[in-house]
Amino acid sequence: MSRNGEPRTGIRRRGREIALRALFLYDAGEKLTGEEAFQLFCDHFAPPVTLPEKEADDETPAEEPPEDENVLECTWEEYDQVLPFVRDLFFGVVQHQKELDRVLTEASEHWRLDRMSRVDRNVMRLALFEMLYRDDIPPKVSINEAIDLGKHFGTDESGAFINGVLDRIHRSHGAGGEENA
Repeated sequence: MSRNGEPRTGIRRRGREIALRALFLYDAGEKLTGEEAFQLFCDHFAPPVTLPEKEADDETPAEEPPEDENVLECTWEEYDQVLPFVRDLFFGVVQHQKELDRVLTEASEHWRLDRMSRVDRNVMRLALFEMLYRDDIPPKVSINEAIDLGKHFGTDESGAFINGVLDRIHRSHGAGGEENA
């Protein structure tokens, strides 16, 4: 944790990854409320339970938990530490989704939101929420983190697409300087 109680940069990146996954689930489950989607995500995609260490004289083979690519790759301690940041991001995007979508639609020339990949759309919603509503996060950081998330979770073109749309929004909202926060 930093001195002001906020998660460190690495933890914030983990938080963005988790929030993106929860937003993806929310976006896919059209009939779920934000609260239902978040709870469903937490119930099914939390970090794996670690098994207690075996005694040295126990010769039975250790049971490994089944591999699941959807389970988060972090410890429960990290998860508990980042969960408040994840909740802020997730519910902030859900609360402001109509406004975020309006801004994204205006900035993404020749692209309707429903034609964008679910990953790209939610990465940009997440970054745009940070840019518009989180004064503690510089817009350039939000954009760079979004590009990285897009490259990791999206397609080969996601990073450039996300960068183009978010940079256009950043410039149009009067953020001409290097750092706006």
